[in-house]
Amino acid sequence: MAIKRKEEAKANFDRYLEDGLLKKEKNEISKEMYIKNAELSLQVAQELSKSGLKPHLWVIVCSYYSMFYIANAVLLSIGYKTQDKIAHKVTSDALIVLVIHRLKKELIEDYESTMDDALEIAAAKAEDMMGNYDLERDKRSKFQYNMLEQMKESKASTSLKRAQEFLFEMRKLL
Repeated sequence: MAIKRKEEAKANFDRYLEDGLLKKEKNEISKEMYIKNAELSLQVAQELSKSGLKPHLWVIVCSYYSMFYIANAVLLSIGYKTQDKIAHKVTSDALIVLVIHRLKKELIEDYESTMDDALEIAAAKAEDMMGNYDLERDKRSKFQYNMLEQMKESKASTSLKRAQEFLFEMRKLL
C-alpha cells in the first residue's frame, strides 16, 4: 500500500471524527449483526459462485459486502462506529488508520513459528488486504452501477477469494 494512500486515509480519518462521520462507540449488538451479515454475505457469494448461473456481479457485490461488514465489526470492537454518510469510504480509511498495525501484529504471531522473515510478509499481506478492500469497494461500485452482466468469471472468483481471506484474518481481531 502506497504511503500516499496511508497519508490520505489519516487526513480523512481526522476529518471524519471532526465531522461526525466516524464516532467513538462500542456496540456489541451492532458488532454481532455485522459479523452475521459478513458470514451470510460470504455464504451467498459462495453459493452464487457454485450455482452455474454466472451471476458474477452478485458474487462480487456479496463478496465485497462480507468484507465491509466484518471490517465494521472489527472497528466496533476497537471502539469506532461509522455513520451512514459515505460509510464505505469511512470504513476503508478507518481500516488503514486503526487496523493495519493490529493485523500486522496478528499475522506476525501466526507466522513467527515457521518463518524467519514474518515481519516483511505480514506487513506486505496486511497492506495487500487493506488494498484489496479498496479494490473490491471500487470494483463493486463500478460493476454495480456502470456495467452490464459482461464481467468475467475470474473477477468474481477473485472477489470471492479476497473476501474469504479477509474474513478469515479479520475474525482474528475480534
